[in-house]
Amino acid sequence: MAQKGIFIRGARVLDPSSGMDGTADVRIDGDRITAVGHGLSADGCTVLEATGLCCAPGLVDMHVHFREPGQTHKEDIHSGCRAAAAGGVTSVVCMPNTTPACDTPERVRWIRERAVGADARVYPAAAITASLGGETLTDFDRLKEAGAVAVTDDGRPVPTADKMMQAMEKAAACGLPVLSHCEELTLVRGGIMNEGAVSRSLGVPGIHRGAEEVATAREIALAAATGCPVHICHVSTKGSAQLIRDARRRGVPVTGETAPHYFTMTDALLQGRDADYRMNPPLRSDEDVAAILAGIADGTLTVIATDHAPHAPWEKADFEKAPNGALGLETSLAAGITALVRPGHISLLRLLELMSTSPARLLGIPGGTLEPGAPADILLFDPEETWTVEPDRLHSKSRNTPFKGMKLTGRVRYTLLGGRIVWQAE
Repeated sequence: MAQKGIFIRGARVLDPSSGMDGTADVRIDGDRITAVGHGLSADGCTVLEATGLCCAPGLVDMHVHFREPGQTHKEDIHSGCRAAAAGGVTSVVCMPNTTPACDTPERVRWIRERAVGADARVYPAAAITASLGGETLTDFDRLKEAGAVAVTDDGRPVPTADKMMQAMEKAAACGLPVLSHCEELTLVRGGIMNEGAVSRSLGVPGIHRGAEEVATAREIALAAATGCPVHICHVSTKGSAQLIRDARRRGVPVTGETAPHYFTMTDALLQGRDADYRMNPPLRSDEDVAAILAGIADGTLTVIATDHAPHAPWEKADFEKAPNGALGLETSLAAGITALVRPGHISLLRLLELMSTSPARLLGIPGGTLEPGAPADILLFDPEETWTVEPDRLHSKSRNTPFKGMKLTGRVRYTLLGGRIVWQAE
């Protein structure tokens, strides 16, 4: 039986791919958008009355950790996609630091097959080096053929400039984006949070911002030398933002992303020794937050992703021994509206570009547009509704959200994936 169409009536339609921002109707037939405009026919469709709601392309989160295979007590592909749908995210890119690592065509295909029927589209990023060991390059051509959309050793940065240059040359030849977790491990020195007044007051080792900035400078230099585009993941410091800004002005093919916690939070939150506020890179200072906000506002940073990194409550119980990482999928849109749009740093259309159109274009995947003929991956949200983040009501298997107890503005009402409603708020 053919899938019944859906007609979205009277929404504020925001499409960054075309610059549209105005009231309109959207018609969906099957799994595709067929028309956007006024005076459209709703014949044969289920009608969603959307007055007062915003209609936008589904969000594209290019940096998540779904922990499958090997760590499914934290998250699995289907639970992660359920959390994605609740946050208006219709496409995700899974990082390869699973157990075993996603470093072969067989594992790329396994992830894609495992994601069939999930509530979001899952795109695997494959490892740059075998077992994330930093030595032997994987077979980029075969990984791409199997369905990988990028390569990265995220979480375990490629240790030498020589090996990273080889990887970038190889990636450029086969057209795979390179994503870099920028961290000079020799400068980490056992640190578990940002090095500064708070780490000293707690008596715990800190991570100097130089660890991120040295590695960012290396990747920029290699991009300039090879001509291979490089994408800097989860930018957290003033220095890294400035390095990327300067490189982009010089025409170096570098892009950068940040995550909502880096423009909303500082290391002061760790005073209570709560490991839910520990992530890598760590929360930084007020000065760094201001620099990240400036980088978003002036176009230095072109993607907002979450680095969604679930951990079980018992794993986060010990402040000093807990693994790094925080949830993000269900709070990202609201965090962006609350911290970026309402204070006037950027427009709502620009926020959606950073969270949907820009990452889709960077990766070369479908999505990020409401143009007729595009997949009907759509987000409907109330930009004015406020809500308080309650960890026990989230849809991840884990609960480690740094936004717990925070009041945010902007609530997802519906998420459509391929013309199918996969999330509807209560």
